[in-house]
Amino acid sequence: MIKQTARLYTQAVSGLPLEVWILSIASFINRSGAMVLAFTTLYLTNELHFSLAEAGSIMGFYGVGSMLGSYTGGALADRRPYNAVMLFSLVSSSLVLLLMLVMTSYWGIALIIFFYAFLADMFRPANAAAITIYSDASNRTRAVSLMRLSVNLGFSVGPAAGGLIAHQLGYSWLFILDALTALLAAALLWWKLPPTGQHVSKQQDPTLAPTPTRSAYRDWPYLGFILLTSVYAMSFFQLFSGVPQFLSQEGKLSEDTIGLLLALNGLLVVLIELPLVSVLDAKKKSIFRYIILGASMLPPAYLVFAWGGPTIWAAAIYILLATASEIFAMPFMMNYAISRPPASRKGQYAALYSISYGLALTAAPAGGLWLADHFGFTTYFYVIAGASVCLTWAFYLFQHRMVEPPAPLDS
Repeated sequence: MIKQTARLYTQAVSGLPLEVWILSIASFINRSGAMVLAFTTLYLTNELHFSLAEAGSIMGFYGVGSMLGSYTGGALADRRPYNAVMLFSLVSSSLVLLLMLVMTSYWGIALIIFFYAFLADMFRPANAAAITIYSDASNRTRAVSLMRLSVNLGFSVGPAAGGLIAHQLGYSWLFILDALTALLAAALLWWKLPPTGQHVSKQQDPTLAPTPTRSAYRDWPYLGFILLTSVYAMSFFQLFSGVPQFLSQEGKLSEDTIGLLLALNGLLVVLIELPLVSVLDAKKKSIFRYIILGASMLPPAYLVFAWGGPTIWAAAIYILLATASEIFAMPFMMNYAISRPPASRKGQYAALYSISYGLALTAAPAGGLWLADHFGFTTYFYVIAGASVCLTWAFYLFQHRMVEPPAPLDS
């Protein structure tokens, strides 16, 4: 079993360009320090004594900043070198985050969270566009999975370390270490990544529609895909907002225990996703088959908490189901998003994909924690599970529309 898994990993990463490895290593360094998102709501409620609704609304500013930052980053990525956009994002966001050390008021923290998200998420469209430059249709899904592996490996390290740090040293050190790791990632990109890509892939993924020449904002099938992706992310991102609050308030679990549970998600993705996606991608099936399968795993994940309560065993089962959902859905969502556009539109399409997650980061904590605060966690989990059922059915109905060639329009 170990030898077979090792062989699958070797096959999955063989032939990937050096630049993809550099981008992945930088993402690992950066994500290792990105423990803020998982613990900010706990910091706001446990340390600053905000209500659940107030903490959720503050995190809603994160989502708004993320959407605007993604749009700006996508526009810049079509006009400036990708690495310049990524460097600016990493350095500026790390400096803004340090302001959290001295701010305690509601509006002050909300503004810091907004500008931090705005600057930090300028990174994502440029990063996604850079992946398309340094990969082609034959290895793009594997390149995406390597990038996600590095992010999730960082997320395995980050929450586990973050939980221990918050428990032993205090929440302030989370902001300091996140800023330092972002600066370290910026240093690596500045040192090793060429200013621009020297080639642009001309190959089209055969499982996808022909690349459109229209603006991303007039590509209606893609906009429908972005809407469904947002709903998926809203359900999944309860992992970082409502679920930690549920385990802390109802289950009385400590920050370090919650951090280890969240780290289990990242560790499982690291161990399973890359070889599994490599095998699935080789089958050349419709990517929406796997997206639908991933979405279908979210409803039972949240029903586990509705029926099983805040026990450590229910949390472990939830993590397993949510992780399986992520492994099947997210790599193929991203593959579709970055493979669809022509070179001149990559920034636009990557920005819209990032905006879908920014919208989710707005609605997930604000809406989810409001539900839990007003109606209780049981109702909250039933609502998220019901929305996930509807989402799965919507992906099933929409899959044929998604892969049809777009109607001819001028760019």
